[in-house]
Amino acid sequence: MASPDVRGNPEECLYSKTEAGRAEIQTRANKLSPALRSTLLLVDGRRDAATLRTMAAGLRAPADALEQLVALRLIRSVHDVVEATVARPSSAIAHRFRTVSGLMSAAVHEHLGLLGFFIQLKIERCTDMTELEALLPDVGEAVAKARGFDCARQWERGIRVALAS
Repeated sequence: MASPDVRGNPEECLYSKTEAGRAEIQTRANKLSPALRSTLLLVDGRRDAATLRTMAAGLRAPADALEQLVALRLIRSVHDVVEATVARPSSAIAHRFRTVSGLMSAAVHEHLGLLGFFIQLKIERCTDMTELEALLPDVGEAVAKARGFDCARQWERGIRVALAS
C-alpha cells in the first residue's frame, strides 16, 4: 500500500530520501536489513514506486519495503516534499523542478558515479528552483573535471533549456 497522502496512482508516486534517510546511509543507525538498506539506496526522487518495488523484489526486500521506509521517515513522496516546501506550486513549476533535478541527478550518476555522492545529496536537499540553479556551477565543474569542458558545456546547455521552459 502507498502512503495515505499519495494522490493519483500510488504506483506512479516518486520517493526521495529524507535527511534521516541520508543520515541512515552514512551511519547505519537503524540497523536495516541488507535488502531494506539496498532499497533505501535505490530511492533517488526519479524512480516511481512501481519501478522501486520491482527492483526491491530483485533484492529480496519485503513487499512493503517502501512503506517500512516511509514509516521510519527515511523516505517521503516527492509530492509531499514539493507541497511542504513550496506553497501549492503550479503543476508546471513542479514538473520543471522534477525535470531539472532529474537531469542534474542523471549527470551525477552518468558522469561522476560514486565520486558524485555528496553532490547528489545536495541535489536531493534542494526544495526549489533557486536552490537547484545555485548548484549548477558545482555540478558543471565536477562534470568538467570528470569528462572534460566540452561535455560539461553541452550538459549545462541542456539544463539551461530546461530552466527556460
